[in-house]
Amino acid sequence: MLTRRIFIPLISLVFLCAIIFGLHTLSKSRSYQTFGDLVARVETDRPVVALTFDDGPTAGFTSEVLEMLDKLDVTATFFVTGKEVTENSDEARAIAAAGHELGNHSYSHARMIMKSYGTYRSEIEETDAAIRAIGYEGKLHFRPPYGKKLFGLPWYLSSTGRTTIMWDVEPETYPDIADDLDAFVAHVVDETRSGSIVLMHVMYGSRAISREALPGIVTGLRERGFEFVTVSDLLEERT
Repeated sequence: MLTRRIFIPLISLVFLCAIIFGLHTLSKSRSYQTFGDLVARVETDRPVVALTFDDGPTAGFTSEVLEMLDKLDVTATFFVTGKEVTENSDEARAIAAAGHELGNHSYSHARMIMKSYGTYRSEIEETDAAIRAIGYEGKLHFRPPYGKKLFGLPWYLSSTGRTTIMWDVEPETYPDIADDLDAFVAHVVDETRSGSIVLMHVMYGSRAISREALPGIVTGLRERGFEFVTVSDLLEERT
């Protein structure tokens, strides 16, 4: 039989582990946050989908992605970091000039949990400023790096009227899919529903499969009757 000396610390340890597990689960939830507006998919009967690209812009691949989207006649949403917008302002201007939507993905792409209020403010406001500096005037939504958020970040976003944009289709989550072009395309085409938000990374050399998958994804979704819209357009579908 467990003695009181052993039992109480054991219960405390179990309780602590439960709290840690709960906070970890909450921090990566795609459908819930503690404060403010979060959207991972929009409930709509219309066959519309938002393609979203995280990180960048980069000098190496922005033009390639933009040329591909132009040929495909697709408008997308780019969640960019303030640091890369500042370092690659011409590429950021090219995204905006092509009619795509820009969103805020923090300045440094650090995990934004357990930070100070000042850190949340500077990461978000400096990125907004960098995006405005290249002439973009559209609505700026926010996507947390790695999808991580807990208490402080949602509180700041809510208090400043920002919407957190997550996703419901992410082919790169699964290594066997991310490294197989046919599987990548099939996953996105099969998993997308009306109002879906698709997350991809296309701005780096390591993401060649993601870029190569774009034509097949667009073709497959169009064959299913989908129309491509920006995140802001998708949010207009909410009732």
